[in-house]
Amino acid sequence: MEKRFYGRTNDGTEFYLYSFTNRKNMTMVLTELGATLVSVLVPDKDGVRRDVVLGYDSPQEYIDNTCFFGTVIGRSGNRIDKGRFVINGNTYQMDINDNENNLHSGNNGYDSRKWEVRSVDEAHNSITFALFSPDADQGFPGNFNVSVTYTLTDDNEIILHYEGRSDADTVANMTNHSYFNLAGHDSGSIEGQELCIFADAYTPVRDSQAIPTGELALVEGTPMDFRTAKAIGRDIEADFEQMVFVGGYDHNFVLSDAAGTRKKMAQAYCRETGIAMEAFTDCCGMQFYAGNFITDQTGKGGARYTKRQGFCLESQYYPNAVNEKRFPSPVLKAGEAYDTQTSYRFFVK
Repeated sequence: MEKRFYGRTNDGTEFYLYSFTNRKNMTMVLTELGATLVSVLVPDKDGVRRDVVLGYDSPQEYIDNTCFFGTVIGRSGNRIDKGRFVINGNTYQMDINDNENNLHSGNNGYDSRKWEVRSVDEAHNSITFALFSPDADQGFPGNFNVSVTYTLTDDNEIILHYEGRSDADTVANMTNHSYFNLAGHDSGSIEGQELCIFADAYTPVRDSQAIPTGELALVEGTPMDFRTAKAIGRDIEADFEQMVFVGGYDHNFVLSDAAGTRKKMAQAYCRETGIAMEAFTDCCGMQFYAGNFITDQTGKGGARYTKRQGFCLESQYYPNAVNEKRFPSPVLKAGEAYDTQTSYRFFVK
């Protein structure tokens, strides 16, 4: 493990980078700010290492921008209708920060906080970040202690292990918001890269605010069908209501009807580099987001980032599940363990 100074944010807080390299010359780089995955360097078909996640060269840039590149999202990822929910008869109100709704838990999300480095296991290329979220933080009930452990295996797999516990019933729906580009973060659009999603259904949204209707819709016969690999951009401009609502792909895919069983959620491939990625989770849903709203900006190494330069595969409970009785519940009971894993494995094909 290599630790080096990353920079200071405007309030003077210092952040560091933690780099781990395995026996196959793959490297993951993380920082305490948002427990963020800053870089993932993977050898391509010619042995050239390519950084396949979008990010920034300084911590302040993560604070100043709103794309959530590589960050850990909590206490609850995705959208909650009107930022309001009820647990045990009590109503809780969150920030309204996305149209009329709450997105990724609000304006003071876990993505913008300094996590504690609880432990480093150099022998296993592993680091654990921890955070304490007090009662009423972001509008959620309960004192919530949470950690995320990143492990880089010698099989080129990055494993994210989330663990948490609350002293009151609360919502727990953590995810990582990495944007992947298997040609390299600085290579332009991801629309030509191939994707397969192992889901027969998705949760349609009711309008441009992207709150699900509560229904499960089959992907068959629609642009949402990724059961056979296809280019991300093949149908992205289709005249299909769901696509029009959100400017492309930004939908939850149904992996199972309950959380707890590990399964492959997706596989992606870039012909130009030969880099492939397969993703696994024990969550019941996955948000596929094609980067429709990445604004023109400067990323790592001066690279220009723009619309659809990266795609996200965010393991999760379904959006607005806390308010939708037909969806698996994201409510974590007081004293019970929150324990979930998601992983991304890279290889050349």
